[in-house]
Parts: sequence; C-alpha cells; structure tokens
Amino acid sequence: MPKSRIRKKADYTPPPTKQATNIKLNSRGWVAPVMLALFVIGLAWIVVFYVTDGSLPIDSLGNWNIVVGFGFIAAGFGVSTQWK
Repeated sequence: MPKSRIRKKADYTPPPTKQATNIKLNSRGWVAPVMLALFVIGLAWIVVFYVTDGSLPIDSLGNWNIVVGFGFIAAGFGVSTQWK
C-alpha cells in the first residue's frame, strides 16, 4: 500500500503588531504650580490673619480676611480641575 503524503502546516506567524502612536496632550504644565501657589497664598493669608490678631493682611476687612483666604484655596481647587 502506498504511503500517504504528510501535509505540512504553515508555521504560525503572528499578525503584525500595531506600533503605539504617540498621543500629544495639550501642555498644561502651568496647572500644578498655579494650583499650589493659590493653596499656599490662601493658607498664608489665614495664618497671618490669626497670628496678627486680625490687624493684617488687610485691617479694614476684619473677619472677611478668612473668606479671602478660603477664596484663594477654592480658586486652587478650581484650577485643579484643569489638570490632566
């Protein structure tokens, strides 16, 4: 009886991999420094107000100096939403 031919399978070659494409995001390098600066300014404003018994940073504002300090801190949180 004749011997049957052996079929050779093609070697497995994986599909070509896709090269990772570089995605350039908008440069937002200014966000972190501005955010931290606003946090520090707000904290410093409140600390100076308490340490000087309300005579600084602006004497005429009185206790509204606390609101100004928290306003700087809130602005820092507002800027932080731009961070990607």
